[in-house]
Amino acid sequence: MKNSESNTYYLEEAPIRKAIAHLSIPMIIGMLVGTIYNIINAYFIGLMHDTAMLSAITLGLPIFTVLMAFGNMFGVGGGTFITRLVSIGEGEVAKRVAGYSFYGSIITGLVIAVASYFTMKPLVHLLGADAATFDYTRQYSLTMFAGGFAIIWNFALEQMVRSEGASKESMFGMFIAIALSIVFDILFILVLNWHVFGAALSMVLANIGSTIYYVWYLQTKSENLKGFMYHFKIDIKSQLEVYKIGISELLQATFLIITTLLLNNYSMGYGANVVASFGIALRIVQFPEFLSMGLFLGVIPLIAYNFSTKNITRLKAAIKQTAITIGVISGVFIGLVSLFKEPVIHMFSNDPSVLNIGAYILVAMLISALFNGFTGLFTGIFQASGEGIPTTIMAVTQGVLFIPVIIVLHYFFGLHGIVWSMTISEVITCAMGLVLFIFYTKKINSSENKKPSLDTFW
Repeated sequence: MKNSESNTYYLEEAPIRKAIAHLSIPMIIGMLVGTIYNIINAYFIGLMHDTAMLSAITLGLPIFTVLMAFGNMFGVGGGTFITRLVSIGEGEVAKRVAGYSFYGSIITGLVIAVASYFTMKPLVHLLGADAATFDYTRQYSLTMFAGGFAIIWNFALEQMVRSEGASKESMFGMFIAIALSIVFDILFILVLNWHVFGAALSMVLANIGSTIYYVWYLQTKSENLKGFMYHFKIDIKSQLEVYKIGISELLQATFLIITTLLLNNYSMGYGANVVASFGIALRIVQFPEFLSMGLFLGVIPLIAYNFSTKNITRLKAAIKQTAITIGVISGVFIGLVSLFKEPVIHMFSNDPSVLNIGAYILVAMLISALFNGFTGLFTGIFQASGEGIPTTIMAVTQGVLFIPVIIVLHYFFGLHGIVWSMTISEVITCAMGLVLFIFYTKKINSSENKKPSLDTFW
């Protein structure tokens, strides 16, 4: 019987609902507060009463996406591998994987910063900036890329903290970042009037603060990873195990960036008010999406642990309970926002043109959010289980599918096609996830009686 205060107890023995609550509630709280921060960030910029500024931070969203993806490449790839290693008693190998992911994330961030500096002008144009938004978008982009190492580093470490089931500690790090972000937003945007530069600098500094906490926790308090900073090298097999899952995060982000660029460029053809409306709608639907994300991210260690130990009954129970909860969360939120969509949008802009199109865009985004939660759950299950092929298929489908969908729908239906393209893509991707999950279920049923070992990973 494991100590009930131990993170391992919740992964291995605790009742499923208790385990999911312990692992996911801190993540849900962290994601929820993080979503509130993102909205506050847009709110502070909105106080400048400049639609070009609001459009600029919307156009800059792909930058954060790509930085987060590189962090998750090491964090999700390394973190899920660490959980599976710990579950079979390979703690020393887990430390080496953590060290490799730690230093790899720093180096990657610095390389990206240097590369982006020399390609900034074409990058800003690629983001969809026009003459009115170019300077603001450039300021935001330069700052985000220069401090991008902190964002990559933070996401990698946060995933490693969660890899051993330390959800509360992961949440504490998020709270640190959010608290610092709000303080810096007020200082940089409202007091010093640094507008979009201040918004980006606030995000960078907040991530540095969170990262410092995660390093302290992992190095001094972690149940399994103390001393990870003294390791850097891992063998080729372990590297492949990290990247076969981690690379899907990068692919997904790459396709998401293409999606955002297409969306921005098509939207700009209808005016800055349409771009701003998409930005507002996307931030609002982050509530159910981030709540669902907090839930399935929280249970990834639970799934990974029980997949590795071949406790299939517990594994299935965890997946079933998580799916039910995602459905309830998404349904309730979407219903409430649908009833009050116009007052909600009015919180972000007084521009009549933004309010008019924003309510319409929000309806499509809310429907997309319902399916997004289940798509994320399917992907999380495959990641936790080290299933590289279905994980990659989900990432590619979610990205590639959107390209022909938005092109075709825009050609035939104009702005209406742009608005509904993301929703249609999300529904199809979710259906693909369900098909892959059926095959996954057959696989785990056939492996139930096999003895877990390090050799089963390769």
